[in-house]
Amino acid sequence: MNVENNVNNSTEGISSIPISILDLAPVIAGGTPRDSFHRSLDLAQHAEQWGYRRYWLAEHHNMPGIASSATSLVIGYIANGTKTIRVGSGGIMLPNHAPLVIAEQFGTLESMYPGRIDLGLGRAPGSDQPAMRAIRRGLGSDGQNFPEQLSELRSYLDPSLGAGMPGVRAVPGEGLDIPIWLLGSSGFSAQLAGELGLPFAFASHFAPDYLLAALELYRSYFKPSQALNKPHAMVGINIIAADTDEEAQRLATSQQQQFLNIVRGIPGMLSPAVDPSDILWSEPEKAYVQKSLSFSIVGSRDTVRKRLSHLQEQTQADEWIISAQIYDHEARLKSYQIVSEIMKE
Repeated sequence: MNVENNVNNSTEGISSIPISILDLAPVIAGGTPRDSFHRSLDLAQHAEQWGYRRYWLAEHHNMPGIASSATSLVIGYIANGTKTIRVGSGGIMLPNHAPLVIAEQFGTLESMYPGRIDLGLGRAPGSDQPAMRAIRRGLGSDGQNFPEQLSELRSYLDPSLGAGMPGVRAVPGEGLDIPIWLLGSSGFSAQLAGELGLPFAFASHFAPDYLLAALELYRSYFKPSQALNKPHAMVGINIIAADTDEEAQRLATSQQQQFLNIVRGIPGMLSPAVDPSDILWSEPEKAYVQKSLSFSIVGSRDTVRKRLSHLQEQTQADEWIISAQIYDHEARLKSYQIVSEIMKE
């Protein structure tokens, strides 16, 4: 299962680094999931034209502002409406599912859209505790057996690995080349990805604190495999770009409000942008949100270019995957277009 290796040379600047999109399929205030899917497809079609490498969707549950809970279905919808961009999961929360079912779902997607499907896997619930209990009812999984689940899943795709259920085959799925990525926000998946020789994606778009340590851990534990002959680390980051720093900062208030609502335990739909001074939060709330978004880049073209170049020097990322929680769809498109133009300069 080959994952394309990217030659990372920091002296070439950010223009040598592939960029991808992580779409949280935001449901905006006053909108519906149906609207969200249409906007996601429009963004994916533009991203394909702008040269983005991948378009990933994430599994979340019990969150009114995120529409991608049935992640495999949305991946199929996006893949069907595009032609060349890779489409995948960022990620599927494997403890929520039977490995055979995921092998079959992604085997089906790969059969329909050959050479374009990525399977990113995480071990978090992607939900709150009540939803987790509802989803994992009967599965008996709390995420601790993720390595065993991963081994079983990989064996359904490649029976020579020998960890699948005896007498059980994934059809479709068996024998298909579906790249598997491990996703994480700590050292667990970083080390596991390194030991297995798999590509690794770090979720610094919401959990930046352990980014550099996790990347070092991944690279130090990496062992070449059939999938990769050297480490391939993708870094998730929020980028909100606009014509001016002030406009970008205003657009970013939608994401700040979304994080604030999560902190308060009242997740809701993505709210319209406001003047930054109009966000009503306590100092501890403000500090927590700002810390969670500390690796975000918000600003004009020049600001984004300088900040991204600095982060590239820090992380030596092989690929960036960008999220932009922007209420206005046209402004969201423009933000991703600005980033694509920066990367081509």
